[in-house]
Amino acid sequence: MRSLLILAAALTATLACGDPALAGAPVTLKADTVDTDGMVTLGDLFDGAGAAGRVAVAAKPGAGVVLDAAAVQMVARRAGLDWANTEGVRKIVVRGAAVASASVPRGNVDVLTYVRNLAAGEIVQASDVVWGKAAAAPADAPSDPDQVIGMAAKRALRAGAVVAARDVGAAQVIKAGEIITVLYEAGGISLSLQGKAMTSAGVGETIAVQNTTSKKIIQALVTGPGQAVVGPAADDMKTVRSTRYAVR
Repeated sequence: MRSLLILAAALTATLACGDPALAGAPVTLKADTVDTDGMVTLGDLFDGAGAAGRVAVAAKPGAGVVLDAAAVQMVARRAGLDWANTEGVRKIVVRGAAVASASVPRGNVDVLTYVRNLAAGEIVQASDVVWGKAAAAPADAPSDPDQVIGMAAKRALRAGAVVAARDVGAAQVIKAGEIITVLYEAGGISLSLQGKAMTSAGVGETIAVQNTTSKKIIQALVTGPGQAVVGPAADDMKTVRSTRYAVR
């Protein structure tokens, strides 16, 4: 909360100074943003900030802080800096010096790395991943933090390890052996049946379900706790999910 208040105060103060020059000094976001004194400044965030680097952006009360990229861009602009953000960054994770000293891969390839150790089943938060460098990236390395944020760790993950899609999966909302409701809707027809989940699964995952009456096994798409769908609704959800990740 204190971080958000300071960021808001910085925006208010800079807005009161009037319009900046039409073209500010171009700066680039540092690949690994680290703060050492508990106060995040433009100099902590950008290469080439110059004198504007002393402008405070947010406080960092813990091991790290997550900043809204659009708000940071506005503070930088009002301080006379021009961050184009051509990569479309939406969140900026700033780590503390202690976290920065952890084992982070070094090299020339931009990769996402874990800031802290995660236990199996733990949900990945925005502050848990940060861009770093590695000699090579895994074949399934995510190109956007949003592809792993909110997902659950499939196994124990160590701080400094390179993020791979196979590390995480949807948080499980259905457990193996649980009786769930499977819905079918099409052309104004709505049907439901009770079935036993054959495996555990998360939202958006396909699961095998055994009809409790006929004992037939069907494939359904999980939509929430105790809920799954089949038919056109399942196909539509799969299409939306595929399209969303394709455009990132």
